[in-house]
Amino acid sequence: MQKNRKLTIGLIQAAASDNVAANMKKNGLMTKEAAKKGAQIICLHELYRTKYFPQWGKKDFTAQSETIPGESTKLFSKLAQKLKVVIIAPIFEKEGSNFYNSAAVINANGKLMNTYRKIHIPRDPLFYEKDYFKPGNFGYQVYKTKYATFSVLICYDQWFPEAARIAVLNGADILFYPTAIGWFKNKPEEEWREAWETIQRSHAIANGVHVACVNRVGLEGNLNFWGSSFVCDSFGKIIKKASEDKEEILVVNLDLGKNKGIQDGWGFLKNRRPDTYGLLSK
Repeated sequence: MQKNRKLTIGLIQAAASDNVAANMKKNGLMTKEAAKKGAQIICLHELYRTKYFPQWGKKDFTAQSETIPGESTKLFSKLAQKLKVVIIAPIFEKEGSNFYNSAAVINANGKLMNTYRKIHIPRDPLFYEKDYFKPGNFGYQVYKTKYATFSVLICYDQWFPEAARIAVLNGADILFYPTAIGWFKNKPEEEWREAWETIQRSHAIANGVHVACVNRVGLEGNLNFWGSSFVCDSFGKIIKKASEDKEEILVVNLDLGKNKGIQDGWGFLKNRRPDTYGLLSK
Protein backbone atom coordinates (compact mmCIF):
# COMPACT_ATOMS: atom_id res chain seq x y z
CA MET A 1 0.00 0.00 0.00
CA GLN A 2 1.27 3.43 -0.97
CA LYS A 3 1.82 6.00 1.77
CA ASN A 4 -1.44 7.74 2.66
CA ARG A 5 -2.32 10.70 0.46
CA LYS A 6 -5.24 12.33 2.18
CA LEU A 7 -7.30 15.26 0.98
CA THR A 8 -10.81 16.65 1.16
CA ILE A 9 -13.07 17.38 -1.81
CA GLY A 10 -16.36 19.26 -2.08
CA LEU A 11 -19.27 18.69 -4.45
CA ILE A 12 -21.83 21.46 -4.97
CA GLN A 13 -25.26 19.90 -5.56
CA ALA A 14 -27.53 22.79 -6.50
CA ALA A 15 -30.66 23.72 -8.38
CA ALA A 16 -30.63 26.23 -11.24
CA SER A 17 -33.01 29.09 -12.01
CA ASP A 18 -33.50 31.27 -15.09
CA ASN A 19 -31.36 33.96 -13.43
CA VAL A 20 -27.74 33.44 -14.51
CA ALA A 21 -26.38 36.04 -12.09
CA ALA A 22 -28.26 34.48 -9.17
CA ASN A 23 -26.98 31.02 -10.08
CA MET A 24 -23.42 32.31 -10.15
CA LYS A 25 -23.80 34.07 -6.81
CA LYS A 26 -25.31 31.01 -5.14
CA ASN A 27 -22.63 28.66 -6.42
CA GLY A 28 -19.96 31.12 -5.34
CA LEU A 29 -21.36 31.21 -1.81
CA MET A 30 -21.64 27.41 -1.70
CA THR A 31 -18.04 27.16 -2.88
CA LYS A 32 -16.95 29.41 -0.01
CA GLU A 33 -18.87 27.22 2.42
CA ALA A 34 -17.27 24.06 1.01
CA ALA A 35 -13.83 25.58 1.49
CA LYS A 36 -14.76 26.64 5.03
CA LYS A 37 -15.61 22.98 5.72
CA GLY A 38 -12.15 21.93 4.53
CA ALA A 39 -12.62 21.10 0.84
CA GLN A 40 -9.44 21.52 -1.19
CA ILE A 41 -10.85 20.58 -4.62
CA ILE A 42 -14.41 21.78 -5.30
CA CYS A 43 -16.57 20.69 -8.24
CA LEU A 44 -19.84 22.26 -9.45
CA HIS A 45 -22.46 20.41 -11.50
CA GLU A 46 -22.66 20.44 -15.32
CA LEU A 47 -23.70 23.79 -16.91
CA TYR A 48 -23.87 25.21 -13.40
CA ARG A 49 -25.07 28.74 -14.18
CA THR A 50 -27.98 27.88 -16.50
CA LYS A 51 -30.99 25.64 -16.51
CA TYR A 52 -30.47 22.46 -18.51
CA PHE A 53 -31.56 24.05 -21.80
CA PRO A 54 -30.63 21.11 -24.10
CA GLN A 55 -33.93 19.45 -23.11
CA TRP A 56 -35.46 21.90 -25.58
CA GLY A 57 -34.12 21.12 -29.03
CA LYS A 58 -32.91 23.66 -31.59
CA LYS A 59 -33.59 26.91 -29.73
CA ASP A 60 -31.32 29.90 -29.30
CA PHE A 61 -29.64 29.98 -25.91
CA THR A 62 -26.40 31.58 -27.11
CA ALA A 63 -26.97 34.61 -24.85
CA GLN A 64 -26.28 32.31 -21.89
CA SER A 65 -22.89 31.19 -23.22
CA GLU A 66 -19.57 32.61 -22.08
CA THR A 67 -15.92 32.52 -23.00
CA ILE A 68 -12.93 31.12 -21.14
CA PRO A 69 -11.65 33.33 -19.63
CA GLY A 70 -14.97 35.00 -18.91
CA GLU A 71 -17.47 35.80 -16.17
CA SER A 72 -17.30 32.44 -14.40
CA THR A 73 -13.53 32.18 -14.48
CA LYS A 74 -13.22 35.74 -13.18
CA LEU A 75 -15.42 34.90 -10.20
CA PHE A 76 -13.90 31.52 -9.40
CA SER A 77 -10.30 32.54 -10.03
CA LYS A 78 -10.64 35.14 -7.29
CA LEU A 79 -12.22 32.59 -4.98
CA ALA A 80 -9.62 29.92 -5.76
CA GLN A 81 -6.76 32.30 -5.01
CA LYS A 82 -8.36 33.67 -1.85
CA LEU A 83 -9.43 30.29 -0.47
CA LYS A 84 -6.42 28.36 -1.81
CA VAL A 85 -8.66 25.73 -3.41
CA VAL A 86 -8.94 24.12 -6.84
CA ILE A 87 -12.30 24.77 -8.52
CA ILE A 88 -14.01 22.92 -11.38
CA ALA A 89 -16.66 25.15 -12.98
CA PRO A 90 -18.62 23.52 -15.85
CA ILE A 91 -20.05 26.06 -18.30
CA PHE A 92 -21.68 26.65 -21.71
CA GLU A 93 -18.56 27.80 -23.55
CA LYS A 94 -18.40 30.00 -26.63
CA GLU A 95 -15.30 30.12 -28.82
CA GLY A 96 -15.86 32.16 -31.95
CA SER A 97 -18.90 30.66 -33.70
CA ASN A 98 -18.55 27.31 -31.91
CA PHE A 99 -20.12 26.22 -28.63
CA TYR A 100 -19.00 23.53 -26.18
CA ASN A 101 -20.10 21.88 -22.96
CA SER A 102 -16.94 22.59 -21.00
CA ALA A 103 -15.26 22.62 -17.63
CA ALA A 104 -13.01 25.48 -16.61
CA VAL A 105 -10.45 24.22 -14.09
CA ILE A 106 -8.79 26.77 -11.83
CA ASN A 107 -5.74 25.98 -9.72
CA ALA A 108 -5.36 27.00 -6.09
CA ASN A 109 -3.30 30.04 -7.13
CA GLY A 110 -6.21 31.35 -9.20
CA LYS A 111 -4.61 30.45 -12.53
CA LEU A 112 -6.60 28.80 -15.30
CA MET A 113 -5.56 25.28 -16.24
CA ASN A 114 -6.42 23.56 -19.52
CA THR A 115 -10.11 23.55 -20.44
CA TYR A 116 -11.89 20.22 -20.77
CA ARG A 117 -14.57 20.07 -23.45
CA LYS A 118 -17.11 17.26 -23.25
CA ILE A 119 -16.24 14.63 -25.85
CA HIS A 120 -19.29 12.36 -25.92
CA ILE A 121 -22.36 14.39 -26.94
CA PRO A 122 -25.82 12.77 -26.71
CA ARG A 123 -28.95 13.44 -28.70
CA ASP A 124 -31.83 11.66 -27.00
CA PRO A 125 -35.32 12.76 -25.91
CA LEU A 126 -34.86 15.73 -23.51
CA PHE A 127 -31.07 15.54 -23.97
CA TYR A 128 -30.64 17.23 -27.37
CA GLU A 129 -27.05 18.27 -26.81
CA LYS A 130 -25.94 17.73 -30.40
CA ASP A 131 -28.21 20.66 -31.29
CA TYR A 132 -25.98 22.94 -29.20
CA PHE A 133 -22.50 21.57 -28.59
CA LYS A 134 -19.64 20.50 -30.80
CA PRO A 135 -17.64 17.50 -29.52
CA GLY A 136 -14.63 18.45 -27.45
CA ASN A 137 -11.42 18.91 -29.44
CA PHE A 138 -8.85 19.09 -26.64
CA GLY A 139 -8.81 15.39 -25.73
CA TYR A 140 -8.84 13.99 -22.21
CA GLN A 141 -7.16 16.25 -19.69
CA VAL A 142 -5.25 15.41 -16.52
CA TYR A 143 -4.79 18.13 -13.88
CA LYS A 144 -1.77 17.97 -11.60
CA THR A 145 -2.32 20.11 -8.51
CA LYS A 146 -0.69 20.25 -5.09
CA TYR A 147 -3.68 18.41 -3.64
CA ALA A 148 -4.16 15.62 -6.18
CA THR A 149 -3.93 14.63 -9.83
CA PHE A 150 -7.37 14.25 -11.39
CA SER A 151 -9.41 14.27 -14.57
CA VAL A 152 -12.76 15.86 -15.37
CA LEU A 153 -15.25 14.02 -17.57
CA ILE A 154 -18.70 15.51 -18.12
CA CYS A 155 -22.04 13.69 -17.72
CA TYR A 156 -22.53 11.49 -20.83
CA ASP A 157 -18.77 10.80 -20.78
CA GLN A 158 -19.50 8.78 -17.64
CA TRP A 159 -21.07 5.95 -19.63
CA PHE A 160 -17.89 5.26 -21.62
CA PRO A 161 -15.24 3.06 -19.96
CA GLU A 162 -12.65 4.10 -22.55
CA ALA A 163 -12.68 7.70 -21.30
CA ALA A 164 -12.11 6.64 -17.70
CA ARG A 165 -9.33 4.23 -18.64
CA ILE A 166 -7.47 6.82 -20.73
CA ALA A 167 -7.67 9.37 -17.92
CA VAL A 168 -6.24 6.87 -15.44
CA LEU A 169 -3.49 5.70 -17.79
CA ASN A 170 -2.52 9.36 -18.07
CA GLY A 171 -2.14 9.61 -14.29
CA ALA A 172 -5.51 10.57 -12.79
CA ASP A 173 -6.14 9.46 -9.19
CA ILE A 174 -9.68 10.89 -9.09
CA LEU A 175 -12.34 11.08 -11.81
CA PHE A 176 -14.73 14.01 -11.40
CA TYR A 177 -18.04 13.72 -13.25
CA PRO A 178 -20.05 16.98 -13.20
CA THR A 179 -23.53 15.94 -14.30
CA ALA A 180 -27.08 16.98 -15.21
CA ILE A 181 -29.29 13.90 -15.29
CA GLY A 182 -32.77 13.10 -14.11
CA TRP A 183 -36.05 11.35 -14.69
CA PHE A 184 -38.72 12.36 -17.14
CA LYS A 185 -41.31 14.46 -15.28
CA ASN A 186 -43.63 12.27 -13.20
CA LYS A 187 -41.89 9.10 -14.43
CA PRO A 188 -39.24 8.14 -11.88
CA GLU A 189 -37.47 4.99 -13.04
CA GLU A 190 -35.29 3.86 -10.17
CA GLU A 191 -33.32 1.48 -12.39
CA TRP A 192 -32.08 4.47 -14.41
CA ARG A 193 -30.43 5.97 -11.36
CA GLU A 194 -29.11 2.58 -10.28
CA ALA A 195 -27.50 2.08 -13.70
CA TRP A 196 -26.01 5.58 -13.57
CA GLU A 197 -24.45 4.93 -10.18
CA THR A 198 -23.30 1.42 -11.11
CA ILE A 199 -21.45 2.45 -14.28
CA GLN A 200 -19.45 5.07 -12.41
CA ARG A 201 -18.62 2.79 -9.51
CA SER A 202 -17.45 0.26 -12.09
CA HIS A 203 -14.93 2.81 -13.42
CA ALA A 204 -13.55 3.13 -9.89
CA ILE A 205 -13.19 -0.66 -9.57
CA ALA A 206 -11.78 -1.31 -13.04
CA ASN A 207 -9.19 1.43 -12.71
CA GLY A 208 -8.46 1.53 -8.98
CA VAL A 209 -9.26 5.23 -8.55
CA HIS A 210 -11.71 7.38 -6.61
CA VAL A 211 -14.79 8.70 -8.43
CA ALA A 212 -16.72 11.87 -7.56
CA CYS A 213 -20.01 12.60 -9.29
CA VAL A 214 -21.95 15.82 -8.74
CA ASN A 215 -25.49 16.21 -10.11
CA ARG A 216 -28.03 19.02 -9.99
CA VAL A 217 -31.45 18.88 -8.30
CA GLY A 218 -34.89 20.29 -9.01
CA LEU A 219 -37.64 20.18 -11.59
CA GLU A 220 -36.80 21.98 -14.84
CA GLY A 221 -39.34 21.73 -17.62
CA ASN A 222 -39.86 18.03 -18.25
CA LEU A 223 -36.83 16.81 -16.29
CA ASN A 224 -36.71 16.09 -12.58
CA PHE A 225 -33.03 16.01 -11.66
CA TRP A 226 -32.35 13.30 -9.11
CA GLY A 227 -29.31 14.72 -7.29
CA SER A 228 -27.74 11.73 -5.47
CA SER A 229 -24.23 13.13 -5.88
CA PHE A 230 -21.72 10.68 -4.46
CA VAL A 231 -18.09 9.81 -3.93
CA CYS A 232 -16.76 6.26 -4.01
CA ASP A 233 -13.35 4.83 -3.21
CA SER A 234 -11.04 2.92 -5.55
CA PHE A 235 -12.99 -0.31 -5.12
CA GLY A 236 -16.37 1.26 -5.75
CA LYS A 237 -17.51 1.57 -2.14
CA ILE A 238 -19.64 4.67 -1.66
CA ILE A 239 -18.07 6.91 0.97
CA LYS A 240 -20.75 9.58 1.05
CA LYS A 241 -23.94 10.35 -0.89
CA ALA A 242 -26.30 13.31 -1.13
CA SER A 243 -30.10 13.33 -1.17
CA GLU A 244 -32.13 13.20 -4.38
CA ASP A 245 -33.99 16.47 -3.95
CA LYS A 246 -32.07 18.95 -1.77
CA GLU A 247 -29.29 21.41 -2.41
CA GLU A 248 -26.25 20.19 -0.53
CA ILE A 249 -22.54 20.69 -0.10
CA LEU A 250 -21.02 17.23 0.00
CA VAL A 251 -17.62 17.37 1.70
CA VAL A 252 -15.71 14.09 1.63
CA ASN A 253 -12.35 12.98 2.99
CA LEU A 254 -10.32 10.77 0.62
CA ASP A 255 -7.29 8.58 1.10
CA LEU A 256 -5.71 8.19 -2.33
CA GLY A 257 -3.11 5.86 -0.83
CA LYS A 258 -5.68 3.11 -1.30
CA ASN A 259 -5.53 3.42 -5.09
CA LYS A 260 -2.21 1.71 -5.61
CA GLY A 261 -3.15 -1.18 -3.33
CA ILE A 262 -6.24 -1.89 -5.43
CA GLN A 263 -4.41 -1.44 -8.71
CA ASP A 264 -1.55 -3.76 -7.70
CA GLY A 265 -3.71 -6.28 -5.90
CA TRP A 266 -6.22 -6.84 -8.68
CA GLY A 267 -3.90 -6.16 -11.60
CA PHE A 268 -6.50 -4.61 -13.89
CA LEU A 269 -3.94 -2.17 -15.29
CA LYS A 270 -0.76 -4.24 -15.32
CA ASN A 271 -2.49 -7.24 -16.92
CA ARG A 272 -4.08 -5.31 -19.76
CA ARG A 273 -3.71 -6.68 -23.31
CA PRO A 274 -3.60 -3.65 -25.62
CA ASP A 275 -2.46 -5.91 -28.47
CA THR A 276 -5.97 -7.41 -28.51
CA TYR A 277 -7.92 -4.11 -28.34
CA GLY A 278 -7.57 -2.94 -31.92
CA LEU A 279 -11.33 -3.00 -32.52
CA LEU A 280 -11.77 -0.24 -29.93
CA SER A 281 -10.09 2.29 -32.20
CA LYS A 282 -12.20 1.51 -35.28
